[in-house]
Amino acid sequence: MQIVLATRNQGKLLEMRTLFADLAVELLTQVDLDIPSPAETGLTFVENALIKARAVSAAAGLPAIADDSGLVVPALGGQPGIYSARFAGTQGEDRANNDKLLALMKNEVARAAYFTCSMVFLASETDPSPIVVSGTWAGEITSTPMGTDGFGYDPLFFVPTHGCTAAQLNAGNKNEISHRGQASRSLKRMLAAYLQTQDG
Repeated sequence: MQIVLATRNQGKLLEMRTLFADLAVELLTQVDLDIPSPAETGLTFVENALIKARAVSAAAGLPAIADDSGLVVPALGGQPGIYSARFAGTQGEDRANNDKLLALMKNEVARAAYFTCSMVFLASETDPSPIVVSGTWAGEITSTPMGTDGFGYDPLFFVPTHGCTAAQLNAGNKNEISHRGQASRSLKRMLAAYLQTQDG
């Protein structure tokens, strides 16, 4: 079965291809099919994931997987939240987003944060019962960036269980514990059951 992955984010694409490598589907990307990104007008991660999945499914005429994820910092009232990728104003400007977060956290003592991911699978654009899963990854915001792997806020996201930032983890370790890794594994289990119903 061909499924369109709704993303233009190369870092996310690499993570997803690794996580879904053993799934018996052919993953196409939004970029492969030259599908534009829809406006993310939802007020929650789930709403934005559904908006993206419905748009790419409609454009491609294929099932779709989409996620929306971001960093939540309770000390900042939940910011950057659903605006994580465009926190500093421009979509996907990692350095500017990180600089803004560091500036806001400069004198903050409470540095707890978590990444969250909502991921959906739609069998079609009009699927009335999408598969919806989520994952959460707890950590802390550092005062300076550390590490060169990963993307987004990874250099600022300290993982206490591993004693390093997300950007200092190799891809395999990150995928084992990350919010997207958790959601992806949940989705794979549910998608495998769905695919079995399609074979009969």
